[in-house]
Amino acid sequence: MDKQRFDEISGLFSQKSILVIGDVMLDKFMWGKADRISPEAPVPIISVDQISHSPGGAANVALNLSKLSARAYILSIVGDDNESKLLEDSLVNDGVIVKFIKDSTKTTTTKTRIIAHGQQVVRTDYENKNNISSKQIEYIKDTLQQLSTEIDAIIIEDYNKGLLVKNCIVAILDIAAKHNLPVYVDPKRDNFFIYNKIRLFKPNMFEFDSMINLDKQNKNFEELGKQLREKIDAEILMVTRGEEGVTLFTDNNVQTIGTKARKVHDVSGAGDTAISTFVLSDLSGASIQESAMISNYAAGRVCEEVGVVPISLEMIKDIVDHYNN
Repeated sequence: MDKQRFDEISGLFSQKSILVIGDVMLDKFMWGKADRISPEAPVPIISVDQISHSPGGAANVALNLSKLSARAYILSIVGDDNESKLLEDSLVNDGVIVKFIKDSTKTTTTKTRIIAHGQQVVRTDYENKNNISSKQIEYIKDTLQQLSTEIDAIIIEDYNKGLLVKNCIVAILDIAAKHNLPVYVDPKRDNFFIYNKIRLFKPNMFEFDSMINLDKQNKNFEELGKQLREKIDAEILMVTRGEEGVTLFTDNNVQTIGTKARKVHDVSGAGDTAISTFVLSDLSGASIQESAMISNYAAGRVCEEVGVVPISLEMIKDIVDHYNN
């Protein structure tokens, strides 16, 4: 990626407004040292000396967008608890416009990672996955209608936590179509084939394999990708493939773009960064290939950090400069 071309594309990020709809979570990190093994079980004892919190899931996508200078909205359902307050406060402090539905019957999904000497030791998840109610779907529809004239695109972040049920997805797609808003989807396998007529569909390789397994027969990866893109009627299918990079499927074209990471410490949040930067680049006049390249640079850069770290323009410029020198 030429530095001047990157500056041309990223210079338009601040003019974009994007609504993220999806499952949010609070990422909690307990940092410490492991100096001995527990006498109760063959596990390390972590002496915790610092606790931090950061937005996760769809909230991290909105945070990435805001850090990249875009106007970011987040629409989701959370518990009426302290975790949702921590999450909302953090997002608002970073410029994200928050539209939370607070539900006292739910708990805000909280993922706690215990890290010793820079390495994750264990993760605990505290959540419930109760499906959203019809009344709450109506609230989402009303909010989306109100925001439809203020936004340039919608990102759907599906983590299979109960928000994106079939009726909710269909309602979002219908409203987006009426207002000519492009929709970019980071899916989960349960809802793969509910999505249709969208701009981007971005499964990872595990999700891709699990959903097309029954149709494999003697077809190769490229044939299966073309088949999936046509089935969901997506303009772009982008399969993220870990160390192999990403493969793009568009009209009459299949292209793999290699990953751009100088070193990998933690892949947490890399997918959130990837879709955020792809969408902003795509809306800012980049070609599909350029958008994927910038997305790869950004995802590779956050993998160099420990924990879920949102991308910034300075961080992408750093890695673009690295590969241009």
